[in-house]
Amino acid sequence: MVRSEVLFIGGRSGVGKSAAAEALHDLLVAADVRHVVIEGDALDLAHPAPHVEHPEAHLAERNLATMWERYRELGHRRLIYTNTSSVLHLDVLTAAMGDEPLATAVLLRAGDAAVADRLRRRSGGRLPEAQLAHSTRTAGRLDTAVGDEVTRVDTDDLTPADVARRLASITGWLSPRPAVD
Repeated sequence: MVRSEVLFIGGRSGVGKSAAAEALHDLLVAADVRHVVIEGDALDLAHPAPHVEHPEAHLAERNLATMWERYRELGHRRLIYTNTSSVLHLDVLTAAMGDEPLATAVLLRAGDAAVADRLRRRSGGRLPEAQLAHSTRTAGRLDTAVGDEVTRVDTDDLTPADVARRLASITGWLSPRPAVD
């Protein structure tokens, strides 16, 4: 059986996780590389927040396990997973995948000026100050909490396509290579 591979993309709000994942998706489609993209934030997005009301439910992990099982049944073995704190929960998330995937973790980083500009564009021109402040705190927490096994990529002056090319290089998914067993 071919071993699965997963790319975890983490980072503060406004750093470009989703945009980079979409650009990587486009690169992989152009090269006809089978893959799946899952936005981890959507796996337990509800109100009230399930992870607050019922932390024992582990809803995001359970939903990831179910989704990944279905994709594996269809022959997919590569997953791009985006979530702010995914790089802090590698063991839990890889365990949820259920097939001992080869995991690569990347922390996207950007300064406040670049993030403020991105958040402003995302919100239609208005800068959500509270969101920027939260993003700044999260950036510091992530950068100090992740170890050397997590690759850091600064995105300040990069387009999503630039970041996607770096991610493709880190994973090697565009390079011909034998399947990982």
